[in-house]
Amino acid sequence: MTRPEGTPPAATGPTREPATGAASGAASARPRPAAPAGLAELERRAAARRGRPEYGHDALISCDRLVRVFSTDGVEVQALQGLDLLVAEGELMALVGASGSGKSTLMNILAGQDVPTAGAAKVAGRDLLTMDAKARLGYRRDVVGFVWQQTTRNLLPYLTALQNVTLPMQLRGGRRRAERTKAAGELLSMLSLDHCRDRRPHQLSGGEQQRTAIAVALANTPSVLLADEPTGELDSHTAEQVFGAFRTANAELGTTIVIVTHDQAVADEVRRAVAIRDGRTSSEVLRRTERDSATGQESLVAREYAMLDRAGRLQLPAEYTRSLGMAHRVLLELESDHIGVWPDHTADGAARTRGEGGGDGVSGGGSGGGSGGGDARGDSDGGGAGPVGGAGPVSGAGPVSGAAGEPGAG
Repeated sequence: MTRPEGTPPAATGPTREPATGAASGAASARPRPAAPAGLAELERRAAARRGRPEYGHDALISCDRLVRVFSTDGVEVQALQGLDLLVAEGELMALVGASGSGKSTLMNILAGQDVPTAGAAKVAGRDLLTMDAKARLGYRRDVVGFVWQQTTRNLLPYLTALQNVTLPMQLRGGRRRAERTKAAGELLSMLSLDHCRDRRPHQLSGGEQQRTAIAVALANTPSVLLADEPTGELDSHTAEQVFGAFRTANAELGTTIVIVTHDQAVADEVRRAVAIRDGRTSSEVLRRTERDSATGQESLVAREYAMLDRAGRLQLPAEYTRSLGMAHRVLLELESDHIGVWPDHTADGAARTRGEGGGDGVSGGGSGGGSGGGDARGDSDGGGAGPVGGAGPVSGAGPVSGAAGEPGAG
């Protein structure tokens, strides 16, 4: 019996007739469709990321896109909005910011007294988001020490300075009484408090109380020492003595120290100061000693950098954007050695700028708000002003704008 043309072959039998017809021929000759180019690119990027080390793998403190939201009566307030921060082991650094910037919220999270809403935070290998109550208690006792601004919160009033320092060791356990007393005495001696061993807090000056509080915080040899406005209630001379105690602890014990402050004088005492604005790190000041090759004289040089977070966000200094009338959007140009940032000159952009009360939107030439002069693209020696104008965290020589001189030399 003959099979009608175009019908499929029988399902059984040792042989099959080839399919006929244009549709069947096309189907048999059609190759397997390739993965879309976009999907292949995503797979390639994912494979490349898997081979990279984890963000902050070599840092003692690592905050990755940290978020903290507070809710009160149905109103949500974002104290931290995707903050990134890395602190290396052995650093002595400051966190600077105005009231409400989020610096105290960050400090409470690092101290184990608060839990972030989202993101990641690790200190000395401890994940601050996944710790249970028992692990959090051990973290506060063994890993981190804390010094409050209010001296009354740091010391027990009915114990002597020596007893205050030995108490954390006693609560931790593992040491004999003689060993605890010896270790506490060494800490007090290191911070020039030998004469205060047998005095109670009300018999100590404000500076002596804060230095004793530092000794208490160091009693269990923590990896990190956190201090929240430790000199806020002290005069300048006493504050210098307290800060000298922090420097001694950092140099002698190698303890990583993070100080939260709004006092610029305190921020000037550290090699690295990170500014927090609107719940994110906005800029960073690095200080280092440079020697004049001709005279051999040493001088301390401070340079400010803008912070570029993992999402590629950059906070431009307000004085820069105001001087050039920048608002809502800007034009970016990628050059071989910098990124140019330019005001929006379109009619819509000019109207927005006038509505905001900004400047005239003049292009980014001239010397701008920093110390360097030069043209809009920056000079080859790193001294010129970039498209935003002036030297500083965005313009001048460096990764964002300026020329290929020393990064941030502006």
